[in-house]
Amino acid sequence: MKIVVGSDHAGFPMKADVLAFLKEGGHEVLDVGSFDPAPVDFPDIARKVASAITTGQAERGLMVCGTGVGASIGANKMKGIRAAVCHDVHSAHQCVEHDDVNVMCIGAQIVGPWLAKDLIAAYLGATFSTSEEFRRRVAKLAIMDNER
Repeated sequence: MKIVVGSDHAGFPMKADVLAFLKEGGHEVLDVGSFDPAPVDFPDIARKVASAITTGQAERGLMVCGTGVGASIGANKMKGIRAAVCHDVHSAHQCVEHDDVNVMCIGAQIVGPWLAKDLIAAYLGATFSTSEEFRRRVAKLAIMDNER
């Protein structure tokens, strides 16, 4: 799978583990920054992650910041993006299965590298349900996107 990965300065140290884990899993990875621990504004990285998905350069995205919250807010501002903060394995797979999430956000100050790997595996291993109820709900989200 093609995965775009971004982090702010708080997520930068964990991003190296995330990139290595993805590459070991055979994924094609696009790293959009940050590329060093200098302070960076998470909305700028969220825009790059979202753009890679909406232009077809990547199928899904991962963002790592301090808590995952800012990354999620930033990514969700972009049309066509459904981002979620996930700090437990159940949410990491269910957000895709029920809500067709295309950007998972992780808080490096909340979870350690070992849990981050479990979260990523659950997220990338999940597929959007064919159930009509979930498809109907996500279609309503797309309508809301177009009302912006």
